[in-house]
Amino acid sequence: MASAAEQLAANMNFEAFQKATELHKRIWFTLGAMIVYRLGAFIPIPGIDINAFAQAFQGQAKGILGMFNMFSGGAVSRMAIFALNVMPYISASIIVQLLGTVYPPWEKLRKEGGEAGRKQLNQYTRYLTVVLAVFQSFGIAMGLQASTGVVDHPGVFFVVSTVVTLTGGTMFLMWLGEQITSRGVGNGVSLIIFAGIVAVLPRYISQAFELARTGGMSGGGLLLIGVLVVAVTVGIVFIERSQRRLLVQYPKRQQGNRMFGGDTSFLPLKINTSGVIPPIFASSLLLLPTTVMGFAVNSANLPSWLQWLPGLTGQLQHGRPLFILLYGLLIIFFTFFYTSVVFNPEETAENLRKYGGFMPGIRPGKRTAEYLDYVLTRLTVIGAAYIAIVCLVPEALIGFYNAPFYMGGTSILIVVSVTMDTVTQIQSHLLAHQYEGLIKKSRLRGVRAR
Repeated sequence: MASAAEQLAANMNFEAFQKATELHKRIWFTLGAMIVYRLGAFIPIPGIDINAFAQAFQGQAKGILGMFNMFSGGAVSRMAIFALNVMPYISASIIVQLLGTVYPPWEKLRKEGGEAGRKQLNQYTRYLTVVLAVFQSFGIAMGLQASTGVVDHPGVFFVVSTVVTLTGGTMFLMWLGEQITSRGVGNGVSLIIFAGIVAVLPRYISQAFELARTGGMSGGGLLLIGVLVVAVTVGIVFIERSQRRLLVQYPKRQQGNRMFGGDTSFLPLKINTSGVIPPIFASSLLLLPTTVMGFAVNSANLPSWLQWLPGLTGQLQHGRPLFILLYGLLIIFFTFFYTSVVFNPEETAENLRKYGGFMPGIRPGKRTAEYLDYVLTRLTVIGAAYIAIVCLVPEALIGFYNAPFYMGGTSILIVVSVTMDTVTQIQSHLLAHQYEGLIKKSRLRGVRAR
């Protein structure tokens, strides 16, 4: 028998959406924020020759910078004010979360600080975001100056203006993402990355057809990539919806002459608890050491002790062993790490024990926590393998067919997952609106009955 929530969800229609005025405001706010973000992706930083920079960027379009360019919606290829995107913020989040597991004061804030502790860690993340953004923007400024003909008037003023512009753009996007999360629909940072990917996908698709038309790629290769995209999308939807349901029972208890409890429910554990975080974190960390390196190799005055840079940069291309190895290892690591951050077996077992819940055949407390950890570890192995396959197999195929653009499994994973998450949040808002309507009707009936 369907639950009340499932019955309400089944009865949702366009009329229910029209009545949800609060949801309308959230959707319009989100769309407005996305428009502001896309406008900023077309405003170049001052002091550079756009045409010369575009030629210098062509040599890096297939490497990790090509992936970063896709995440930023083409802002890197235009060296726009939002070229750094939210990647410094993501890198700062990684560092703060890692330190939150090994640094005792921050670990105490994370576990025992509650809402105040979470806000304090978020503040540390913002401070670190500024530091990383300054570091990356300074590296970009020096790399641009080292590229012949890119900067109109090299010097201290150009470096300072570039650092201020790119850092300010990142901080604005960080603030915009937080505003979307609190006042819009969906996760703000994920939606910003999602918007960047969706904005450049039509151009990459047209490039693929043009490549097939001119003979740069075989028709069979283009068909194989199309079939792969469909198969990966179906696989992502299937895995993201998959759950392992653990049976939880609640004993009966008597209060006065009435019996309470005796219910049975399920504790759902997703196969991929970490969502799209692992590939985003992995690409963000890979970007840090290559921000300067990608442009420095174009310099005509490369010192002799840096002659190894072009070879290393060449290995950070799609389909190359070093790129696949580093990317795969980082994805697997962050899948396990982020799962351990968002799901705590000990805390879940304690909450079940506190409310009288237990799993059949397993003692409450420590044994339940061990069982949850046992099940979650095995699910995470499957989830890590799934994310690695989705992200790395298209990388290898794109490298094999020598496609001059980036459109891999990572972009498909982010687009599909963020879309599903946003739709789920919209349904939650509609469900809450319908519940509010039912409560108001019941109150009116009670008043009339009196």
